[in-house]
Amino acid sequence: MAGLIARNDIDEVRARVNIADVVGDYVTLKSAGVGSLKGLCPFHDERTPSFHVRPQVGRYHCFGCGEDGDVFSFLMSQDHTTFQEAVERMAAKIGFTLHYEEGDGPRTDYNARARLIAANEAAQTFFTAQLTTAAAEPARRFLGERGFDPAAAQHFGVGFAPKSFDALKDHLRGLRFSIDEIVAAGLVSQGDRSPYDRFRGRLMWPIRDVTGATIGFGARRLLEDDKGPKYLNTPETPIYHKSQVLYGLDLARKEIAKGKQVVIVEGYTDVMACHLAGITTAVATCGTSFGVDHIKVLRPMLGDSAGQHVSQLGQIVFTFDPDEAGQRAASRAFAEEQRFASQTYVAVAPGGLDPCDLRLARGDDAIRRLVENRRPMFEFMIRRRLDGHDLDTVEGRVGGLRECAPVIADIRDRALADGYIRNTAGWLGMDIEDVRRAVAAVRRRPADGGQGSRAGGASGAGQNGSGNGTNGSGHNGDGPVVPEEPQASIRSLPDDPIARMERDAVMAMVQQPQSVGVPLLALAASATFSARMLSVVRDAVIANIDAVGDRAWLDKLLGDVPAPFRSLVQELALAPIPARSDEDLAIYCRGIVVALVERDLLARKASLLGQLQRTDPSDQERRADVQRQLMDLDAQRMRLRADTPGA
Repeated sequence: MAGLIARNDIDEVRARVNIADVVGDYVTLKSAGVGSLKGLCPFHDERTPSFHVRPQVGRYHCFGCGEDGDVFSFLMSQDHTTFQEAVERMAAKIGFTLHYEEGDGPRTDYNARARLIAANEAAQTFFTAQLTTAAAEPARRFLGERGFDPAAAQHFGVGFAPKSFDALKDHLRGLRFSIDEIVAAGLVSQGDRSPYDRFRGRLMWPIRDVTGATIGFGARRLLEDDKGPKYLNTPETPIYHKSQVLYGLDLARKEIAKGKQVVIVEGYTDVMACHLAGITTAVATCGTSFGVDHIKVLRPMLGDSAGQHVSQLGQIVFTFDPDEAGQRAASRAFAEEQRFASQTYVAVAPGGLDPCDLRLARGDDAIRRLVENRRPMFEFMIRRRLDGHDLDTVEGRVGGLRECAPVIADIRDRALADGYIRNTAGWLGMDIEDVRRAVAAVRRRPADGGQGSRAGGASGAGQNGSGNGTNGSGHNGDGPVVPEEPQASIRSLPDDPIARMERDAVMAMVQQPQSVGVPLLALAASATFSARMLSVVRDAVIANIDAVGDRAWLDKLLGDVPAPFRSLVQELALAPIPARSDEDLAIYCRGIVVALVERDLLARKASLLGQLQRTDPSDQERRADVQRQLMDLDAQRMRLRADTPGA
């Protein structure tokens, strides 16, 4: 295992890098006298430059806000990287080979990672050049039909992969990349006889990490004889993990941090359309649903932490197509909403248009109005559930109330919840007290894993440790903002059997992650909690799953939870676990987490059985899909039991 970067190497990289060149990528610098440059401070808003850079000294200082540091601290704050990542990035920039201490030897994976990034960068240059060739006419036509000119293509690095099995491979081999490196980068696939280009005859979008390094590609089918999927992405590689990547984040990160707003769209062309229309905070997932790892990436840029006043909270705006797939995406996003302290909103374009088509049909202003007319996530989900009922009938109104009550009960800010009680009563045409009683009944009900309140397996009503009470909707003027919540602790958890089981499961994850095992920890990522503050701790565990076994495990968890939850993490880390031996401890910890996961699987099974019962018997395709999902859930439960001693 490689250790720390050698101190001499850190000093050497710092001395060789021109800090003005690095800062100049973020700040417009002008001469401020001999050996000094100045510009507007990137750490606070100002109109008169007070941010100074001294290249000879290798440091910066703002005389307005007091921020001070070197090139590494600047990168850490602006790109949200670790110290080691900042040093490695600058070493790669100047071609310096780093050496590592306190380990088994030099960190060879760093040089391997740098080679994979270099291969992807070379591939992007190749694809970009190919876009101007005669063979790329279908790609240029595709872009033109969607309102993207050559300047837009260049800005986003769009290119074209020629219809060839070896054009890219031969090009990269000519640049002295080995076959193993090209395969590891996901640029070619290994056939029965020899490797061949993965992307052929497709429009190419480079997918970059937050620092702007190309780590993968998204490819759109263009040709009629291409029988592959409509969109094909780079497979999982040592540098590309689709659940941790957001397309366009390299272009949007500064504006996201500045405006504390991010717009989540569904496709590459939607990102392009939004940016060209002036919504430069737009990003998109890459072939996967928006999830906890994406939240971890965005949270530092949004300043997403508990205890903030509503006026300081960031905004997450989800755009969805109004079709069934879009509705499913909305449900998944709603399930993740509790993980943000920031306010979450939904924007649905009129006429069922996605942002790209909306820009084509109605211009840039329509994109801006789409974001401006966003609706709070809670309101969107309540209205969506009401839309499924005939509110002209008593049965429909009662059914609508039963579906909406758990959503309102999930709102931790009681003033905000009261506002939605009044609004929902108006939408239903019912007495306010009837709605209030229905919501109160849900709050009193023993937790059942939250199946009534959040689609997609998120927590139900009750405790919420992830925000300051607005938790997704913002304050709508119906009452004062609830005061900041006190420090979370074990004593503040509900005293019922379900909450105790959840507490013990999270305790096992915190204290004995190695005994639980990484695969089981990953399954627990989607488990539901009645005591929602425990889900915040669980999220920190999952976010640091790669650090299981690390000596700084607890420090990492403490660093990843908002301040009000650190005392809860410390209590969970020190509370006694009922086991008499190391063997009993491992069996107990795994067993209690299995119980949590199995409860979630059973709840999902019950939901699917309900779907199957409601599905029209003539819709054989839908019934077969639900039955397949049921079989998958049963198979997961069987595997859990088989892997758990005593089950």
